[in-house]
Amino acid sequence: MLRTYSLSMPAHRQSKRTTLLDRRRVRRIMEGVSLWLAMLLLLFVQPIFAEANEREQGVGQLRFVDNQGRATESATLINTDYQVDVTGLIADVHLKQTFRNPSQNWREAVFVFPLSEGASVYGLTMTAGERRIVGEIREKAVAKKEYAKAKSEGRKAARVEQQRPNLFTTHLANIPPGEAIVVELDYQQAVRYQSGLFELRLPTTMTPRYMPGKPLNQNPFAGPRQWQGGWATPTGEVPDADKISPFTVRRSDLQPDSHNATVVMNINAGLPVSRVSSPSHKLNSTWNGHSVEVTPEQTTIPMDRDMVVRWAPARGMAPSAAVFQEQWQGEDYLMAMMIPGLESEQRIARELVFVIDTSGSMAGESIRQARQSLMRGLGTLGPDDTFNVIQFNSQTASLFMGSVPANGNNLARAHRYVRNLTADGGTEMAPALDAALQDHRVETVAGNQRLRQVVFITDGSVGNEAALFRQIRQQLGDTRLFTVGIGSAPNMHFMREAARYGRGTYTAISSTSDVKRPLDELFGKMESPVLTDIQVDWPQSGANQNAQPRRIGDLFLGEPMVQVVRGHQPNGRLTMSGRLPDGSQWTETLNLENAALGSGLHRVWAREQIDGLLAARTLGQSKGEESETTVQAQVTALGLEHQLITPYTSFLAVDKTPARPAESALTSDSVPTLLPAGSSAGMLRYPQTATWAPLMQALGLLGLMISGAIGLLRRRVFV
Repeated sequence: MLRTYSLSMPAHRQSKRTTLLDRRRVRRIMEGVSLWLAMLLLLFVQPIFAEANEREQGVGQLRFVDNQGRATESATLINTDYQVDVTGLIADVHLKQTFRNPSQNWREAVFVFPLSEGASVYGLTMTAGERRIVGEIREKAVAKKEYAKAKSEGRKAARVEQQRPNLFTTHLANIPPGEAIVVELDYQQAVRYQSGLFELRLPTTMTPRYMPGKPLNQNPFAGPRQWQGGWATPTGEVPDADKISPFTVRRSDLQPDSHNATVVMNINAGLPVSRVSSPSHKLNSTWNGHSVEVTPEQTTIPMDRDMVVRWAPARGMAPSAAVFQEQWQGEDYLMAMMIPGLESEQRIARELVFVIDTSGSMAGESIRQARQSLMRGLGTLGPDDTFNVIQFNSQTASLFMGSVPANGNNLARAHRYVRNLTADGGTEMAPALDAALQDHRVETVAGNQRLRQVVFITDGSVGNEAALFRQIRQQLGDTRLFTVGIGSAPNMHFMREAARYGRGTYTAISSTSDVKRPLDELFGKMESPVLTDIQVDWPQSGANQNAQPRRIGDLFLGEPMVQVVRGHQPNGRLTMSGRLPDGSQWTETLNLENAALGSGLHRVWAREQIDGLLAARTLGQSKGEESETTVQAQVTALGLEHQLITPYTSFLAVDKTPARPAESALTSDSVPTLLPAGSSAGMLRYPQTATWAPLMQALGLLGLMISGAIGLLRRRVFV
């Protein structure tokens, strides 16, 4: 039988071949697309790498960048000069900010800068050429409106406002091309006195703060955003994030003659000074009787760290009590200080919870300081104590499930754990506070309740301070919270207020060489008896109602109690009392007739009054819209009366004569701050522009990933 064979393929084999051809065609198309995306990646990343390479080589020119990503003109230059006069417990600071415009265009400079916690800014002067304009305090909304009008009309104008109690912004409009304008600020701050040592801190830069929360008003389908005030965008938890996030750059990114500071400090402590020191800078000190002139060993210092100056009274001359008086606008003000003697050999069993910040802002020198601080804290634990270690960044983790006995095995595990800690991620502080302050079982040792203490080690670089203060107050219970400020530019406002709300105390570590003394002092306080239920009775009727702060918190070993009263003449005797841990009463009196002359006491009183009003609002004690309005009205009135910057008042200086021609455009420049010394490069925040480069980079990276995936697929197909 003759058989016939068909030359055509079976249907299923033909379908398989067609499918294979389609797959190859799709793969070729995807390869082509991915290669084009990879080319886009190279095109747009190359300039970025080139710019980074220039920065690494120290070109020393931070420049504006246009919409095509091209560098145009040099950014505004800034230098500062500090003239500090210390009298007793108050430092009066004259701060001069010089803004120079190296470009050929008219400029507006916006400079976000830190001051010491509790600083009271009371004066502003603007100098342009031979013209000197004295600023005046205005309600914040009025000052903003008048400044905008002057800026649009081409008149030179300066406005200084408060963003946080230790963070301010200078707005300076219409700086002429190639010229400079000087803004001078006068402010005062309290000198800290602890355990026989006076200390003053002058911040010059700030660590970039973590901004938790979801971005506000962000449209994912909108084009690239033009950055206005800073590197951060407003969030639900930090609605002013763009106003407190200045760009942070390396010193090599700037011209050598920018971001330098000079400091001259005259110390008149009212008693002989035996020595002056600084953990942050080398100093030159010149004695002239009881006063000392202090300057840095270098003529100018870079604005990359806080300058900390300490001085000690001569042996046997440490003050145990002091009172100062001032008359201002017909009213008397008195400031009294007393240091209770709390020496005791009594030791109480404790539960210590160490919380350490391991977020990205702690990378570099800061994490080394933090590890060293925690190690020293572990060394203070006794056989009757229990402890735990909690670390936090974007996540919170505990070494143990709960507090464990401080025996050799547990301490060895803790030391190994601490030595391996590294810094990375965000600063999600709320979960860490929750873990440290959560409800716990009250333990007793030999019939006595174990004292629970939390040591919080951080640089405080967060933007949601108010929410954290409320959390501390709500969750504290019987715990005491102690804060340790880490780094060359920590957020000391957070350190001080967190400790105050936590009924503890705070300290700061400036470098790894400065760990021993402040930590020995801190842990010595934690082991010492505490003076509680403190009462201050002024002799004049009704004076207690005008005293600030209204309520003095608990005091630890070596801490002074300070109170300022308005409307009290320097006569009679002041009585201070409190309760010691054993239940006995402590009482001391102070003769007000021995008051020495002081200055600026009215500002100290007003600042304490303002802080008290704002703290009540922060903690939710001023509830309702009416209460919020009342607080704003009271704070505004105090700011206007005492000529102080507050959250609701600003300083404004405006030249009456227009300087910028109507046809000349005005460019706004957000002046950067220097990267704090010892910080990692991950904290750098360079200005960004409205280009499609980030999108192109993402597409290019996606193309490379697709190309790589296809390559792997081809290898599997043909193997």
